Amino acid sequence: MEYRIMGPTGLPLSEVSFGSWITFGNQIDARVSAGLMEFAYDRGVNFFDNAETYAHGHSEEVMGQILQAKGWSRDTWCVSSKVFFGAGGQAPTQRGLHRKHIIEACHAALRRLRVEYLDLYMCHRPDKKTPIEETVWTMHQLIQQGKILYWGTSEWSAAEILEAHRIAALHHLIGPVVEQPQYNALVREKMEAEYLDVFRTVGMGTTTWSPLASGVLTGKYLKGGAEAHRLGREELRWLADRLLTPETAAKVEGWVGLASENGLTPAQLGILWCLRNPHVTTVLLGASNLAQLRENLDALDHKGRVDARTWEAVDALFGNRPILPAY
Repeated sequence: MEYRIMGPTGLPLSEVSFGSWITFGNQIDARVSAGLMEFAYDRGVNFFDNAETYAHGHSEEVMGQILQAKGWSRDTWCVSSKVFFGAGGQAPTQRGLHRKHIIEACHAALRRLRVEYLDLYMCHRPDKKTPIEETVWTMHQLIQQGKILYWGTSEWSAAEILEAHRIAALHHLIGPVVEQPQYNALVREKMEAEYLDVFRTVGMGTTTWSPLASGVLTGKYLKGGAEAHRLGREELRWLADRLLTPETAAKVEGWVGLASENGLTPAQLGILWCLRNPHVTTVLLGASNLAQLRENLDALDHKGRVDARTWEAVDALFGNRPILPAY
């Protein structure tokens, strides 16, 4: 395992990390979850990702129980939570990035994860109803109180991230240092175009999610049968409608062929594709069984296997490489 420094901080995160979206407290039971976390930790993973909204908070409860039971030294791993969507409550004060929800959600995450502080605390989406100033001040205060170490964003626009930094600089506050965007061979625009000025100026780290496009890039949906996999779940129907198209399937068939030519599985090719971007701090992996996680982590043993011609073939296959302006 190699480690990358998170943006403008000194924090080293494992180049691949482990997340619990959909799986913990939902798709798999606690025993399987514990086995996956232990395997990841033993392979050098030092960052575990979570959020208040995952399984309405139950995902954090499961992860917290595992972390407590394993007894790993607290200075060897990092854990995150994310705030915005809430943990299932329907009251208007139970979601968003206003001071009341951020503070209460942080306290709830600390209880569920059974930790004294969160290493990373991220704003899960931008809140159009709350002034960014209020969010920046609240996150700064949580850091001063020792409840979080770093704060960041997820799926914010470059303009919103830079505005948060402007406000932080103006008031001598601690600004966001990490962004969590989707990034894979099908979704490239933010990481490779929109965020370039962010990387050049404030130097945000990234904990990128969905390297396999919710499993589409593994090729497992080419034969149908989505109901047996993640995209067959009712809460992800919106994503299935977007990804499971004949046009995408034709491109994935070519992707599977490129992986085979390089002696890799399609999943391993997807992880290595993400890691080749120097602006990626860590690639978040999700897995529902040990064989899947082992396959994904084994990708790290084959970094030198893929040459530039293969990456050029990927660009030609998907035809979505962002066109950047000439300066």
